[in-house]
Amino acid sequence: VQLQASGGGLVQAGGSLRLSCAASGQTFSRYVMGWFRQAPGKEREFVAAIKWSDGSTYYADSVKGRFTISRDNAKNTVYLQMNSLRPEDMAVYYCNALYSREQFSWGQGTLVTVSS
Repeated sequence: VQLQASGGGLVQAGGSLRLSCAASGQTFSRYVMGWFRQAPGKEREFVAAIKWSDGSTYYADSVKGRFTISRDNAKNTVYLQMNSLRPEDMAVYYCNALYSREQFSWGQGTLVTVSS
């Protein structure tokens, strides 16, 4: 299973980006799918998650109210809408199953750069 995250880029502080994540050869229907991020020199951290079965969402405090996670069942794709971006949001963003026991191999992620 290969997770492909996309949609990153360079944005000014206060701007928005929408990330997408799809998987080849795997449906997300029984998973809680999450977005994670890793800034240079820091550990990977949880950002947001969505329970595929009922759409329940979970957010890190640092992004609550600014980021929105969603899913498209037909496309088997999970999204992360990021608004009001801050320099501290700059990181490589990854998607994966939330629970470590269910996680797939980590893909390359997508780089989000926020200029101040």
